[in-house]
Amino acid sequence: MSQSIGAKRWAIPEGYIPAGSTGPEPQMTSHETACLLNISNDPAHVNITIFYSDRDPIGPYTITVPPRRTRHIRFNDLEDPEPIPRDTDFASVFESDVPIVVQHTRLDSRQAENALLSTIAFSDHQ
Repeated sequence: MSQSIGAKRWAIPEGYIPAGSTGPEPQMTSHETACLLNISNDPAHVNITIFYSDRDPIGPYTITVPPRRTRHIRFNDLEDPEPIPRDTDFASVFESDVPIVVQHTRLDSRQAENALLSTIAFSDHQ
């Protein structure tokens, strides 16, 4: 398998964590998730910066994806440097020291008829 797939910078321009949820927790808690794939033989050290429409960016949130592994990050769980507020539009940028792939998923369970969306993030291929 090739040791280089993905990119070092990714952006998810759409983010929103609903404040409410329906169903058992934590499985059905409304959330935003970034799924990160690192197929390299080196750990991926990833910095996440969060952008808002009405305030300065926050970050970096730092995470590591071990070599040849995937890691799913719930934006709801990011705490340092500060929690991401609910019911607030945001965007995110991921910067990694090795190429990774980033996929975005949202579960909106504010009502019993749940909504799930998923898309590949934008990459500038650097």
